[in-house]
Amino acid sequence: MDVHRVQSESVEPPSLLLIEDDPGDALIVEELVVDSAPEMSVVWVQTLAQARDELATSTPDCVLLDLHLPDASGLEAVARIQEITDSVPIVVLTGLAEEQTGLAALSVGAQDYLVKGRVEPDLFGRAVRYAIQRKHTEIAAAELQASQLHAQENARLERGLLPSPLLRNGQDFDVVTRYRPGRSSALLGGDFYDVVQTEDGTVHVLIGDVSGHGPDEAALGVGLRIAWRTLVLTGVAGPRRLHQLEELLVAERTENRFFASMTNLTMPAHRRTVEVMRAGHPGLLLRHAGDVEWVEAPGGPALGLLPGMATWPVHEVELPEDGAIVLFTDGLFEGHRGPGPERLGEEGLLELARERAHLAPAAFIDALIDGAEKLADSRGGLSDDVAVVHVKWNRK
Repeated sequence: MDVHRVQSESVEPPSLLLIEDDPGDALIVEELVVDSAPEMSVVWVQTLAQARDELATSTPDCVLLDLHLPDASGLEAVARIQEITDSVPIVVLTGLAEEQTGLAALSVGAQDYLVKGRVEPDLFGRAVRYAIQRKHTEIAAAELQASQLHAQENARLERGLLPSPLLRNGQDFDVVTRYRPGRSSALLGGDFYDVVQTEDGTVHVLIGDVSGHGPDEAALGVGLRIAWRTLVLTGVAGPRRLHQLEELLVAERTENRFFASMTNLTMPAHRRTVEVMRAGHPGLLLRHAGDVEWVEAPGGPALGLLPGMATWPVHEVELPEDGAIVLFTDGLFEGHRGPGPERLGEEGLLELARERAHLAPAAFIDALIDGAEKLADSRGGLSDDVAVVHVKWNRK
């Protein structure tokens, strides 16, 4: 709803735009205004074309519309006013023999109708004010419905972006995940993750980030995550997995500017090593023995930047017996570090992680995100979406 108009209506008298080609009928309406609500202001035009010019420069609180104009007649006149502005209530003026037309006008969007020559001053003023209030109520109801649909859309996208891990034996493997939308996001962004364990006991972990925010990016992220899970379960491994994901991204993206960074982990059941494939994504944190290391595995470009030309090496990282791996999107460290222009950065994030290295997995992630958020408080907090995944084998 236009807040300015609501405030204006509560302080200033209503303004009317009268569209009537008959000077005699226009005079009757002006007299009704004087008798019922002299504080109302009336602008009189005789054609729809003149009304269009008037509505281009000012917005009345209500339109009084005759259905027999030189350039529009009947319900067409109502429709054409709604094309010009759909936020102003319309009260239709009809003749005595046209009452059915007045009723029909209500079905196509008018708020009320008045029969010429049969309107008392009190009824006229009340009808105008009720029409204004009904229109405001309609707009508020439409905005509420849109907000509810928006929330439902977000919930569906969130379920697609942030799935439940698919583990065959949850006692062997520990997963903690967090997702926090950025304060500037109108919708969910394109951050996504997934965890899948295949029949041989190997655990596959994904984290990714589609560039930008909004429904297109979020939908693309959902598609990539679901495709990744399908590729894992059908046995597609190594760089071929990323090549096929890139093919999907290129086919599904609505604009060439969209690309996706991601890190893919393969954690064999023997628990001694981790295979890392990195496509334009930040490094990872390796937790063990009460300390945290930053691991920057060799990688290739983000998916979609060089379609069909990129390569992604598979890098093997030794996994200590008590080792845990933390994957994250860049929103975690791209926030500000105090009121100045300095960003937290990778070194700052590593410092935060080492200060919290003694904490249990869930507490560690929460403290890491909260620490980054607190450092950026003076600049409004973290502006980008943040996704974090903490994974580790449980000791037998």
